[in-house]
Amino acid sequence: MSDVTIRDIRTITTNPRGVDLVCVKIETSEPGLYGLGCATFTQRYTAVVAAVNDYLKPLLIGKKVNNINDLWQLCMSNSYWRNGPVLNNAISGVDQALWDIKGKMANMPVYELLGGKCREAAAVYRHCEGSDMDEIDAQIQQYIDEGYHYIRVQQGSYGGNMNPSNGGMPVKAGQQMIWSPEGAPEGAYFDPDQYMDAVVETFRHVREKFGYGVHFMHDVHERLSPIQALRLAKDLEPYRLFFLEDALPPEQVEWFEKLRNQCAVPLAMGELFNNPLEWRDLVQKRCIDYIRVHLSQIGGLTPAIKLANFCEAYGVRTAWHGPYDLTPVGAAAQLHLDLVTPNFGIQEFAGFTDEEREIFSGVPEVRNGYLYPNDKPGFGVDIDEAAAAKYPCSPKNYKWLRPRLPDGTCVRA
Repeated sequence: MSDVTIRDIRTITTNPRGVDLVCVKIETSEPGLYGLGCATFTQRYTAVVAAVNDYLKPLLIGKKVNNINDLWQLCMSNSYWRNGPVLNNAISGVDQALWDIKGKMANMPVYELLGGKCREAAAVYRHCEGSDMDEIDAQIQQYIDEGYHYIRVQQGSYGGNMNPSNGGMPVKAGQQMIWSPEGAPEGAYFDPDQYMDAVVETFRHVREKFGYGVHFMHDVHERLSPIQALRLAKDLEPYRLFFLEDALPPEQVEWFEKLRNQCAVPLAMGELFNNPLEWRDLVQKRCIDYIRVHLSQIGGLTPAIKLANFCEAYGVRTAWHGPYDLTPVGAAAQLHLDLVTPNFGIQEFAGFTDEEREIFSGVPEVRNGYLYPNDKPGFGVDIDEAAAAKYPCSPKNYKWLRPRLPDGTCVRA
């Protein structure tokens, strides 16, 4: 089957849980042989669809499916301009689909093609996002009862409890009061100082209630200035976080060296990274403990394999980004890499809804806090296109992606 070629490439969009997902399907010259890959960039999904359908498809039709490395390089270089989220996600859909095909051709799960398992399953963490301490306690206890040992804890959304401006009057959210000037534009307002105080108090509370037998982490989501992030990290030291996630934006990664030199909180970074130059120095200088890239954001499984190997040499562990805006195919691709990576750390996991299971068969299963693959060839996940069509996508203007400081300044999400 070495002469099997790409016959067609199609995008399949679906929205089973309120998040726009993009899946790429590659059909081959071998009847019945096809592969699936995740290309989800939910905030700009139509741009990814256009990149696949208008550019990658005509580039790749007739190419041999075996040559994954060559085809990845061709896709990355063919547009000349490279390493952006739209193109990288489009390439990822193709790349993962080719790995799925290769596994099916070999009659092996992808993890076998990558050298075989280091572990039988991947430990995962879930999200707790209670609006107050009672909700946080209830969610944590529910996850513990379900067998999870790693939990990300947030009070409210990113940056704490965010609220729209109300034209200069104070806005209350929980215990937060946010003041904005007259005529301030609509947005998701947050106060960094109130947020930091609430985070420290939250972790003081959950450690007193749940002790140190469960692992907790927190996501700053790049909402702080560098000096604020340093202060928060130092204040959280007594509560022994598993890691502090995305304490700084990519534009300020040089500050991670200062965080590392001044506190002992484990640091995780990377979900917004597109380009290897964004993580190279952080890893080589051992400024972070966990690499957190989104596999489709960097171009798929092929570059992620190289990144995992690069991190192993410097003692940095993997914690791939696994949010809601990820197809079950993408979740399976992450899992197959988790199983073969010696320096695997933890896997973010958003769970699967009944609607997702209706569309995608063969999704990984979670038991007692561990995620298990099936033993089917490829990634082991298939798609029902008729079911996917029942949940159409539509472009959205996400409110949480309009963050503003109390004075109305628009800042990065």
